[in-house]
Amino acid sequence: MSKISEFFGLNCKDDSLDFEAAMSAQTCPYTQRICTKMRKSDPNVKIGTCSVKYQNQDVIICPFRLLEHNQIFIDCLHLLTMHEPGNELYLVPEVQIPGGHVDYFLVSAKDKKVKDFIGIELQTMDTTGTVWPERQRFLNETGIAVDPVDLNNKKPFGMNWKMTLKTILIQMHHKSETFEHLNKHLVLIIQKPLYEHMKSDFNFDGIEGVRLGDPVHIHSYNFEEKEQRLTLSLHTRVSTDSEGIANCLGLNAESKVELQDLIRILEPKLIEANRLKIGISG
Repeated sequence: MSKISEFFGLNCKDDSLDFEAAMSAQTCPYTQRICTKMRKSDPNVKIGTCSVKYQNQDVIICPFRLLEHNQIFIDCLHLLTMHEPGNELYLVPEVQIPGGHVDYFLVSAKDKKVKDFIGIELQTMDTTGTVWPERQRFLNETGIAVDPVDLNNKKPFGMNWKMTLKTILIQMHHKSETFEHLNKHLVLIIQKPLYEHMKSDFNFDGIEGVRLGDPVHIHSYNFEEKEQRLTLSLHTRVSTDSEGIANCLGLNAESKVELQDLIRILEPKLIEANRLKIGISG
């Protein structure tokens, strides 16, 4: 039995789905674009593995999988403390700040002038090895012809829990100082197994409960099967500050930017394509 849980957003256990059509289209259902997970030996072939089965859990391995229904962004709206009815909401991807880039900025604006914003980082698991042989085994199980060489490849993939977490916590620490300096919020979105490893592998003393005034928030999500679909739901929220993140790692760094500098970066990106879509488009 293959260890692939989802293939281009489709539940691999649902035999009624057209996996061959998904393989041909190579479209990510969460971005409506071509999948970015490409095979190194042939970049034209997209791997399409959103999540995999590992140690009896369905583990997300692509950050775009977290975009389901834009729920993760809706769950952050309360942190836009300066947002008012009538303001527009924008979702601005890939913004560069000191300390690195931020995956998304959720921006409240009036007449395309920034009134408030929060930064949102997405983190899913990094795998060791390759999931390609498992992908090919899955396709073979569904009756789709694949290269026999791939089926004979017995190399397993693994999960690099500690390195994934250390990398994101270091990045969060650098960026959290900037957001704390600006009196704004930075949110980390992760899946429940990653959150549980974070608590067990790093010093989480004092990081419990959630306070609106804290600059750093962590939202952990369940990923469970409901009605033949794997679905995200909010599991828990905690918050802290840059010192709390530093205590996890024993780090010390400064990467600050002034508020007006960041607003100058954001406002040119407040375009129609970046409006936050909620519910029925129109």
